Amino acid sequence: MPRNIEVKARIASVEALLPIAQALADGSAQAIAQDDTFFVCAHGRLKLRDFGDGRGELIHYHRADTEGPKRSDYVRVPTDEPAALREALTRAHGVLGRVGKQRLLLRVGPTRIHLDRVGGLGDFLELEVVLRDEQTEADGAAIAEALLQQLGIAADQRLSGAYLDLLASRAPRPRGGRRQKGAIVAPA
Repeated sequence: MPRNIEVKARIASVEALLPIAQALADGSAQAIAQDDTFFVCAHGRLKLRDFGDGRGELIHYHRADTEGPKRSDYVRVPTDEPAALREALTRAHGVLGRVGKQRLLLRVGPTRIHLDRVGGLGDFLELEVVLRDEQTEADGAAIAEALLQQLGIAADQRLSGAYLDLLASRAPRPRGGRRQKGAIVAPA
């Protein structure tokens, strides 16, 4: 099963960090639009990513909601019918929320640097250090820490959880003080 080490951090702006990330990268940045729908799931997280061009992928993953480098194991299944799959999964499981973002993808060796502009939240950096079979989590964490230092990301910028969690924490509470499990929609 594929696995990686992930780190997410809040940044001042994508434009400010892009030249630094580009200097480290193996090539040019690739722009990607992503519309992620998260579904109710008993174990881990289940999301459908729609690229807006007729392609998508269903992703199930397990990842601790802690700050700093953390292990994520995942399964990705491509689809050429993301809208129909979203409808089926919504009917079967229910939607937790939806997150729209514009992403710039850069690669540094086996590491993916994502510079994300997330609807309703702002700008973020996400690192994904893809681990080879022989690499340990500690190996991946060391790679991530070195890149974070090169990118100038301070410890207090790091975040736990997913963008969906950040959106949920900003959602207004209904009367009675309890947040309902409804869709949290952020524009792309």
